[in-house]
Amino acid sequence: MRTNDVPGWTGWVIFAGIMLIMVGAFQAIQGLVGLFNRGYYLVAPSGLVLNVDYTVWGWTHLILGILAGATGLGLLAGNTAARVVGIVLAVVSAILNLVFIAAYPIWSTIVITVDVIVIYAIVVHGRELKSVPL
Repeated sequence: MRTNDVPGWTGWVIFAGIMLIMVGAFQAIQGLVGLFNRGYYLVAPSGLVLNVDYTVWGWTHLILGILAGATGLGLLAGNTAARVVGIVLAVVSAILNLVFIAAYPIWSTIVITVDVIVIYAIVVHGRELKSVPL
């Protein structure tokens, strides 16, 4: 495919890759806060949907963040497997943040919104980046 033949929707996939990297950073920050500053959140762990210590939540968010960032880089490279993993990670991220919403409602809502945008961009326009030389 020539550069002139690049579909306009390719920008959505690049956007999704960058947003997935950003979601990874958000998750990593959430994880680090959970690990090092447990008093930061609005409720005690018993007030969450799942009664889990913030250390467990911290590690969960940190690992998810690292995976999401790496997947975002793979998505920018046009990797098909990164598309599938990106959708799965965005869904898992949205669900985790829904469960975590009592602890930090605004932050969790922002992350869920970004996850939905990433899922849309990957599902609808993910194929178009594969054939584009970067």
